[in-house]
This record gives sequence, structure tokens and C-alpha cells, in this order.
Amino acid sequence: MTAVDVERGPHPVIAIDGPAGSGKSTVSRALSERLGVERLDTGAMYRAVAWAALDRGIDPGDSAGVAALARSVAVTVGERVVADGCDITEAIRGPEVSAAVSAVAANPGVRVVLVELQRMWVAARGGGIIEGRDIGSVVFPQADLKIYLTASAAERARRRPEEGADAVARRDRQDSTRSVSPLEVADGARVIDTTERSVEEIVEEVVACL
Repeated sequence: MTAVDVERGPHPVIAIDGPAGSGKSTVSRALSERLGVERLDTGAMYRAVAWAALDRGIDPGDSAGVAALARSVAVTVGERVVADGCDITEAIRGPEVSAAVSAVAANPGVRVVLVELQRMWVAARGGGIIEGRDIGSVVFPQADLKIYLTASAAERARRRPEEGADAVARRDRQDSTRSVSPLEVADGARVIDTTERSVEEIVEEVVACL
């Protein structure tokens, strides 16, 4: 299934991209509640694979090994994140996974597997709110609405105290410079700076774009 194979369903396809700490999860969750449309946190999918690699003693930099793992591990992402029947919702937010996830997300073999699952998720629901780093640019370039959230470096570091400013900056560099599906503003995306703005205000701005 390619990006253009996803047929239009009863719900809009809303792509929300942006760097770590920009507010993607908070905004997409509030938007989901507002519109009554399901949301998918694609970052949690990559974190789940990173967790599984660490759990099995696979080096996150082992491209072939991690890609094979992505093809075999059963991951479901919703209010809870489950991998092979194990609830890892809290575990995937730990510092070890945070340090490993950029390498996993840059793995072409992993991206092939997870992008396919993301497109299947939307096809099964007839639309949805999908958050990540390459949703509007790669996964759903024909999305009904593309949003790119950003915020000041200081604000994003404040929102991610468990990672720290240096780790957030490192992830920015890794995600923006990777050769496969780098973090970038998709063509036609509306850029919204979330610094010192309420979630309600941002959701109103997004809804007004529909």
C-alpha cells in the first residue's frame, strides 16, 4: 500500500508533525476528543521497537537485527502501548529508550514496516489523527490537513525534564539529519508555535483549518 492508495473515509486524515516537546501528543489527544476521531502516536511505535531491541539485547544500531525484530514483534498503540502482550506504556518513556529511539527511527527497514502499519491503521478507521515526524511529508503526503508544531528550545526542554536540554537537542539533530524520512516541514503544512499558548487555543486554530 502506498501513500496514494489510502482511500478517503468518513473522517479527515490529520497529520501532526514536529520535534520532541513541541506538544504533538497533548494537542493530538485534545483534538481527538474535540472531533471524536481516533489518534495514533507513531512515535510510540518506534519507541516500542526500541524497547523490544533493548529488552532482547539487540544493539539499536544493528540495522538488520532491529529491522527483523520490527517485522516479528506485535505492537499495539492506543491509550496503552503493548508489545507481545507486555504493557510497556511507561517503560518506553524511560531514558534508555529515549536515547535509542532516534537510531531505531532512522532504520529504513523499521520504517518500511511501521509506515505500512500506520497506513493500515488509517485505512481501517477511515481517517484519523496521526502524530509523528514524517506523517505529512512521507506517510500521508495527501493528508486533508498537515500541521507542524514547534516551540522554543527552552520550552521544549522544560516539557521534557526527564530527557534534559542536551538530549532534546541531540534528538533534534539526529531526526533532522537522518537520510531516511528526516524531520521537516511538509509541503502545505501549517506551522504553529506552541510556546506559551494554551492547548485549547491551539486546538481552535487547528479546527479552524478544517
